[in-house]
Amino acid sequence: MSMMTMMAAAARVALCVAGAALSLYALHVEHEAARDPSYRAACDLAPVSCTRVFFRWGRGLGLVEPVLGRDSALNVPNGAVGLLFYLLQGLLGLRRGRVAALALLGTSVASAAASLWLAGVLLFGLGDLCLVCLGSYSLNLALLGLNGRRWKRPKTD
Repeated sequence: MSMMTMMAAAARVALCVAGAALSLYALHVEHEAARDPSYRAACDLAPVSCTRVFFRWGRGLGLVEPVLGRDSALNVPNGAVGLLFYLLQGLLGLRRGRVAALALLGTSVASAAASLWLAGVLLFGLGDLCLVCLGSYSLNLALLGLNGRRWKRPKTD
């Protein structure tokens, strides 16, 4: 394994661990806010509030509930989807070959699109700022860059 490949693997591990931690924290905040309406998360720093953001847009990208209803099986917390994404990225990152590289790139493109959508909602729709969200978007874009470079490598791996 080349030095560049080892550095990319280490970067992937760091990004996936950080993403999983942010996803778990988002799930925690959403759960606590649902349980106690007066709950204030550590990421709620006046005037920014991740709790407000998670309450309205924390499930199904804010798109599922209006279309399929709050109780739809597809209306899962964004944090749960993120956790699954980072786990998938970490595990697929261990695999060699073009199929794994394509799956990594495809899921990264989907996560980047979701991040851009949610960032737009955050800034233009809610006029709010969510530090956990911005951290997740940054990690998703970094993984997209990492996976794009992996896809462009020669097809011999």
